[in-house]
Amino acid sequence: MSGTGPAGTGVTRLRSAAPPWMKRSGRVVSRTLGRYTSGGRLVPSFLLAGGQRCGTTSLHRALIAHPVVAGPVLHKGVNYFDLNYDRGPAWYRGHFPLLSTARRRAGNWSVGSGEPQAMESTGYYLYHPLALPRIARDLPGVRLIVMLRDPVERAYSAYKHAVARGFETESFERAQELEPERLAGEEERLASDPSYQSHAHRHFAYVERGRYSEQLRRVFDLLGRDRVHVLESEEFFTKPEDSYAEALEFLGLPSWLPSSFDQHNARPSEPMPGSVRRRLEEHFQPYDEELTNLLGRTPTWRR
Repeated sequence: MSGTGPAGTGVTRLRSAAPPWMKRSGRVVSRTLGRYTSGGRLVPSFLLAGGQRCGTTSLHRALIAHPVVAGPVLHKGVNYFDLNYDRGPAWYRGHFPLLSTARRRAGNWSVGSGEPQAMESTGYYLYHPLALPRIARDLPGVRLIVMLRDPVERAYSAYKHAVARGFETESFERAQELEPERLAGEEERLASDPSYQSHAHRHFAYVERGRYSEQLRRVFDLLGRDRVHVLESEEFFTKPEDSYAEALEFLGLPSWLPSSFDQHNARPSEPMPGSVRRRLEEHFQPYDEELTNLLGRTPTWRR
């Protein structure tokens, strides 16, 4: 069966057109109400945990279009397990729809598949040193979808994203040279001080975030291989129907298709210099070989 796209598209357009002060007021009211009604709200049964700049927004929107799946009320990512953990579980649960609302939206779809399922997508969960242990402890049985992309392209896309947001002022080559210095000691400080937030760790890890084998090994150790599904963005954007069907099967959701698969947050940029690309490809080769062993298949960008 197929569908007609995400519910509430008109509401989403109106929300996007609202002035900033109205958006801020709306977020405050929504979060306050959410905390007071948290006991009647859904808790995520699966998360889209990253990686950053790997197409997670596109996959997220395709997933929440499914009539049985409910996303957060305000944003696709809540950043609870990485940046807002001190706010507590009621604050987190308050970001998700009421079970009664999700049931009405699902209608007869939820009869054969059980209750509606909630999800969120936060690209920092995969990389933040405390996020995954917190997820494993607080959401027992949760499933994770991890989306990966050619780490060379991911690094360049993350750099361009940082430049566009005003975080980065150096050239791509210089930013790579500075990365070890910028990240020195940051992961250790994050792990030892739960209140600490690192701008450099979150925004300047262009190369380190592409060492996927290190991050996936931690995920598998904490959650188990059977609760993690790894997709590659190159395959998702080339054959979205197949990748989407695989994700639904992994989640135990009924077969369904959105009206379209759109690419979101794509950022056009100048081509990467050939010498820089070759240097990065050589750097990532051993990590991609480890990734091949972990997944039991060669990633798309190395075929």
